[in-house]
Amino acid sequence: MSDAPSGSRRSELATRTLTGLALVALALVALALGGFVFWLVVVTIGVFMMAEWSDLNGADAKTKRLGQYVLSVPLAIMCPLAAGPDFFALGLLAGAFFFLTIITRRPQLGLGIFYCGLPIYALLLIRHEPDGLRNALWALSLVWATDIGAYFAGRSIGGPKLAPRVSPNKTWAGLIGGIALATVLAMTMAQLYRLPGRFVLATPLLAILAQLGDLFESHLKRRAGVKDSGSVIPGHGGFLDRLDGVVPVMPVAALLVVVPLAF
Repeated sequence: MSDAPSGSRRSELATRTLTGLALVALALVALALGGFVFWLVVVTIGVFMMAEWSDLNGADAKTKRLGQYVLSVPLAIMCPLAAGPDFFALGLLAGAFFFLTIITRRPQLGLGIFYCGLPIYALLLIRHEPDGLRNALWALSLVWATDIGAYFAGRSIGGPKLAPRVSPNKTWAGLIGGIALATVLAMTMAQLYRLPGRFVLATPLLAILAQLGDLFESHLKRRAGVKDSGSVIPGHGGFLDRLDGVVPVMPVAALLVVVPLAF
């Protein structure tokens, strides 16, 4: 009897690991190809994210589909065959927010347009700019490194809880471990790929932001009374579960990429 739970945990871990590796491989291939392929992958994910956001906010099936359709308009404009990730697309995101909020009379649901659409816009913008492949890889991998560092440091060290009421498993040791691994990654990229110093200096702050994004999504799930935001990814739950750290990091990373070019 005691072997069954252990075997189940091993099977779940294997599924989680294989699925995670497949997702990273897909992200890297799409990132390397760029252009239309990258746009197609990330906007598809954005539509899934909006569905999960709607579920977490108690929307019915009809309202959920409306939210996805409304978000799809600015996402479509971000296509490299259309306007791309420019200020027009950013304005459409704002317009989509107001439209969905007014139609549904649910501002919390309307905020999903920004929560799901803004990181997609930011990631496409980063990839579109000079050195886009390197910079987008940095922005994504620092989130991955933060998650990995936090997981192993939290499991091996333990200690005081970071936010026990929101996420009982997270510890201060995990936060520090995540920051440390993300910073080491950025320093390595600076040596190998000439990652700008301002990106390296910003990485610890972005790692903290990634952890805050994780905590915020945990708050949303706790409020909704669910374990995962969805079930579309075997062993991982939903896309919001996997991208909770990406959501707040991407807009800030995009500002770091774009602002120096404008001045």
